[in-house]
Amino acid sequence: MATSRRARSRRPELAQIVAVARKAALNGIERIVSAFREHPRIGGTAVALICIGLVIGLIPSQPDESEPTAQIKPLTLPQQQAEMVSADMPVSDQLIDGIDFEGVSGADEDLSGQTSVSDWTVVEVRPGQTLERIFRDLGLSARLLHEVVNACEETQQLARIRPGDEFAFDLDDEEGFRSLRAEFDEESWLFVERGEDGISARTEPRELDYRVVETQGTITTSLYRAAQQAELSDNLTMRLANIFGWDIDFALEIRAGDRFALIYEQVWRDGEYLRDGPILAARFVNQGETFEAVRFDAGNGPDYFAPDGRPMRQAFLRAPLNFTRVTSNFNPRRFHPITRQVRPHNGTDYGAPTGTPVWASGDGRVTRSGYNNRNGNYIFIRHGNNIETRYLHLSRRHVSVGDRVRQGETIGRVGATGMATGPHLHYEFLVNGAHRNPRTVDLPPADPLPDDLMEQFLSTGRPLLARLDEVDQPPLMLASAEDSCSPSTDSC
Repeated sequence: MATSRRARSRRPELAQIVAVARKAALNGIERIVSAFREHPRIGGTAVALICIGLVIGLIPSQPDESEPTAQIKPLTLPQQQAEMVSADMPVSDQLIDGIDFEGVSGADEDLSGQTSVSDWTVVEVRPGQTLERIFRDLGLSARLLHEVVNACEETQQLARIRPGDEFAFDLDDEEGFRSLRAEFDEESWLFVERGEDGISARTEPRELDYRVVETQGTITTSLYRAAQQAELSDNLTMRLANIFGWDIDFALEIRAGDRFALIYEQVWRDGEYLRDGPILAARFVNQGETFEAVRFDAGNGPDYFAPDGRPMRQAFLRAPLNFTRVTSNFNPRRFHPITRQVRPHNGTDYGAPTGTPVWASGDGRVTRSGYNNRNGNYIFIRHGNNIETRYLHLSRRHVSVGDRVRQGETIGRVGATGMATGPHLHYEFLVNGAHRNPRTVDLPPADPLPDDLMEQFLSTGRPLLARLDEVDQPPLMLASAEDSCSPSTDSC
């Protein structure tokens, strides 16, 4: 009986234990279900890992008579785990079980000297995408976008984005937006940061690579064709022509067999070509005459000088526009196509499309700017040394009487106003009131480099000119083996 009472007294304790265990099990199951609902991907990944572990554990090991050694085999995680990483998640949340999902947000590159780009979320602009859409996709407010774009004059350009542009965002779970990086220009980054005083912006330089390039070409049909074969851009070809434009008439004096050589810079960034830099030195051989130029800064900005220190830029342009052809030369006894009379043609007519810019051929002051039935829109400019230049039949005038103009400044546009049969510029050059042929008049030279700069210029120019000698190798006419053999010899 005593034994029976002891048994009956233990049953309530066992039942109580079972009840507590059952309750704990139910609570655990509820927590697991709740965790699965809140984090389905993590739960799925955990189950997948457990299943993989069970399968591996069931695989029988291969017996080996030799001494057993530890073997490490790579384990490929299921696809679900990679999908857990979102571009919108901060990288700090992308570290799971020691696995670093670096590279999802960008490459390892120093952005501000303190934080690498792998800690940022990098977004590349897609076609049709706006900055407002990018902010919205990242969970950032329209008010923040307004503050960022209107923070200063530099940030206003952020509203103008193009496909392919990249933005890097520094986001934090608690603080939210901390900073933004964007390309300000090819040489600078633009950083927009949130601080205690609100949104502020700053720029930081980008590292550029300047490479020196050499090339040469020989003209067979045209300068542009030869430049293309030498892999020169149209812009670089125009700059080459402008350097020698005071000595060579590129519209009328270029001949087959003329050649050129130049040394110039190319600008690269992050291994990608950006643009052509300045021409450092150039040579042009025109009809057997050689012209050379070296880039040098004499204190007023870089310009080009001949090897003896004489400026390539003369006091006057030979032609004050980029013309197509000369339609009528300077002629004291020219038959006028409209009046049908023989009378002097005191200038040169340059044919060009309407609207072509007309430049001031030299520094000076505008003495007349008006219109009459004969000249149409016209401009007269007074220069030093009693020289005057005149520009007739313009479609538009951009200067007024009394204006000071600089050589190469656009003063008007080609037209066909007044007594003109087609769009062209009538250009006159007067010395002491007498008309001279603009194409043949001796133009006054510009002042050479001062003596105190010559040593510095020569130290800059001599290595470049020596390098041009190596680049400029004219084609040689090699005699054939048959031509080089003398009839009196038995062998060559």
